[in-house]
Amino acid sequence: MYKYILQSAGDIDWMAIGPLLIFFIFFTAVVISAMIKSKKFVEKMGNLPLEED
Repeated sequence: MYKYILQSAGDIDWMAIGPLLIFFIFFTAVVISAMIKSKKFVEKMGNLPLEED
């Protein structure tokens, strides 16, 4: 399926696919790490700029 998509697109510059994949992998990793964090940690970090301490 992927081979067909890439063949039909013909004008895709292969140098653009690398950065796109890197961005997608990085974005996915950030989303997964944000989902894994505990609610207590997220609340603590969210209130950190508001603390006067």
